[in-house]
Amino acid sequence: MAIDYDRLRAFDIPEVRQSYGPAQVAQYALSIGMGQDPMDLRQLAYVGALAEDRRVMPAMVNILGHPGFWLGRPETGVDALRLVHGEQGMTLHQTLPPEGTVIAKTRVTGLVDKGEGRGALLYSEKQIREAETGTLLATCRGTTFLRGDGGFGGPDGPVKPPHPLPDTAPDHVFDTPTRPEQALHYRWNADPNPLHLDPRVAAKAGFDRPILHGLCSFGCAAHALLAVLCDYDADRFGAMDGRFTAVVYPGETLRTEIWQDGSFRTRVLERDKIAIGNGLFRQRETA
Repeated sequence: MAIDYDRLRAFDIPEVRQSYGPAQVAQYALSIGMGQDPMDLRQLAYVGALAEDRRVMPAMVNILGHPGFWLGRPETGVDALRLVHGEQGMTLHQTLPPEGTVIAKTRVTGLVDKGEGRGALLYSEKQIREAETGTLLATCRGTTFLRGDGGFGGPDGPVKPPHPLPDTAPDHVFDTPTRPEQALHYRWNADPNPLHLDPRVAAKAGFDRPILHGLCSFGCAAHALLAVLCDYDADRFGAMDGRFTAVVYPGETLRTEIWQDGSFRTRVLERDKIAIGNGLFRQRETA
């Protein structure tokens, strides 16, 4: 079944209502490596260790109101076995409260046909609102590369341009050691894809062992930006966007290289591979 441009562009993805509290907040922060230094009170505030200071890691918006693997539904026409997560972005309009109920709605915002044998790009957006008031808390953006679906007769643009990084040395670096079992923890953030869990599935996909979730690597980069450019103040965390460029294996060290203008990239130290490239962070204006 091939992609029907009009049908996929207007595909109705059901909204998701989700409640979260201290356990979910702590689980997310721990799953992206926060709290590894048991003496760092700034990190401990995000993992639920301080009764008087409970904060929510801003990148948690990426997993709140997750609509599930809707692109795997046959009526989308997508070759679900060949798609990959290409880019991710998020904007925080408000600081997330330490607990609450949200309603999230995901929609397709763009669909680009790169041509026969070259795949397609699907752009999507998820808006997260406070359930009781309707206040917009965050907007998440994603680009999915549909490797097996080019040539369906759709438009060849517009294509989101990558953010160019400065040609100078980064102003800051922040290292995040990942743990060998990190994907086993992160999977509880609504992503049980066996590619990240089962070595047999990973082998069939051409990997030596299970790979880390892309959004886990993205969360590690968000931690670096929160630490370096916001001094662990979630109120200052505005927006970040990045492009996934290489896989990460659990147990490897991620080094996020940051420029003062908000540009960043995240490198796998052991293999000198850029895992997240063309990154851009913006602080949020606070009153």
